[in-house]
Amino acid sequence: MGAHDTTGRSLADWLRWQESLNPREIDLGLDRVRQVAERLPLVIPQGGVFTIAGTNGKGSTASCLERLLMANDRRVGLYTSPHLVRYNERIRFNGEDVQDARLVEAFETIEAMRREVPLTFFEFGTLAAMMLFSQESCDAWILEVGLGGRLDAVNLIDPDFSLITTIGFDHQDWLGETLEEIAAEKAGILRANRPGFYGDTPPPHAIVARAAELGTTLHCLGRAYAFETAGAAWSWRGRQVVLDGLPLPEVADAAQLRNASLALAAAEACDPALLAPGAVAAALSGPRPAGRFQVVGRAPQWVLDVAHNPQAAEVLAGRLDRLGKAGATTAVIGMLADKQVEPFIEALAGRVDRWIVARVDDRRASDGAALAATIGRLTGQRVTCMDEPAAAFERAVELTPASGRILCCGSFRIVGPALQWLGLY
Repeated sequence: MGAHDTTGRSLADWLRWQESLNPREIDLGLDRVRQVAERLPLVIPQGGVFTIAGTNGKGSTASCLERLLMANDRRVGLYTSPHLVRYNERIRFNGEDVQDARLVEAFETIEAMRREVPLTFFEFGTLAAMMLFSQESCDAWILEVGLGGRLDAVNLIDPDFSLITTIGFDHQDWLGETLEEIAAEKAGILRANRPGFYGDTPPPHAIVARAAELGTTLHCLGRAYAFETAGAAWSWRGRQVVLDGLPLPEVADAAQLRNASLALAAAEACDPALLAPGAVAAALSGPRPAGRFQVVGRAPQWVLDVAHNPQAAEVLAGRLDRLGKAGATTAVIGMLADKQVEPFIEALAGRVDRWIVARVDDRRASDGAALAATIGRLTGQRVTCMDEPAAAFERAVELTPASGRILCCGSFRIVGPALQWLGLY
C-alpha cells in the first residue's frame, strides 16, 4: 500500500501495512508523531487527560479509573496496549471496543495527513485513538503509556494528571539499566504545575527530583494517600476524602489495592465528588481486565496472567501461593526476546512441576529452544518445546491431572491465544 492508497482496505490490511511502514518496530521519539498530530482535528478535553506509566499495573489502574469515571456519567476514552486478541481492544469508548469501520476511517485520515512521515505501528494507533476520542467528545481521556514515558507517543499530549504505578526492570535496552534510569524515563510524563501520582513505596529519587524541578505536586502512596485492610473490607484516605468499608476487589493483594488506590487518588485530585461511595463501589466491583490473574474453574484449573517481567512474576508467585496448592502445575510459557528470563523463572520456581515452552506469534519472540534450555538449567526440570500455542495447550491438558493446574504466562502473546483456545474470547 503506497501513501494515500487506501481504497477498500480492511482493518487487517491496515495493520499489516503499518507494521512495514517504519523499519524499526520500537522507535522512541515525539518529533514524528507530533508533526502529524498537528495536522489532525484533535479536541483535547480540558482538565480531563489521565496518562498512566509504570512497569506493572497500568492496565488495572486504567480499568478502575475508567469504571469510576463512567459511574459518574463521564464520557471516557481509554487507550491501552498491547491487545490480547483483537486490535480493537486498545481503543474503548465507555467500556466498548471501537468498531473496525471507525478505525479504518481514522487510519485513512492519518495516512492522508502524515505524507512522508514514517510513523510506527504504535504511533498510528495512538493518533487514531486521539482522533476517535475527539470525535466522540469524550470528557476524559485515559492514556496508557506503551513503553517508558518521556519519549512514548502518548506523551505528546500534556496530561492533567500523571500517574506512575511502579518501577521495575523491563525494556532495559530502551529505558536504562538501573531502576533510577528507568524511573527517570517514566517521570517524563510529569508536567509543571499539574499533579503527579506515584503508586508504590518508596518513590524513586528520579521521580521526586523531576517533580521538584518542574514544580509538580507529587502525591505519593503512604504520604498524600493511603489504604489499609480490615477483614473483608478496606479503607482509603486521600487529601479530602476518607472511604471506609470498601468492598475488596476479586484479587485483593497489596499490588491490586495499590493500583485501585492510585486511581482513587487521581480521581480525587480531578474532583472529590467523583468519590461518592456508590461510584467507588461500582468501580471496585467491576470485572478485572482479561488475562490478569484470571482463574478459570475447569479440571484442570487454568490461571492466565500476562506477567512478563521479574516484578510481575513476584506478584504472580504470591497470588499462586494464596490460591493454594494444586495436584500438579504445568506452566505454558511464551516470552519475547528482550525479557529477563532468569529472574522471571526464578520467581516462579517451586510452584511449577513441568514446563511447556510455546513460540509466540511476534517478531520479537524468544527462541523456543533457548528459552527451554534456560528453564531446564534453572529448575532442573524437563521442559517440552512446542512450535505454537495451541499445540502447547493440548499437550498441557494431556500432562496435567484433573486435580492440577495449568499456568499460562510470560506474554500477552501467549495469554491471548489461551483465551481463544479455551473459548473465553
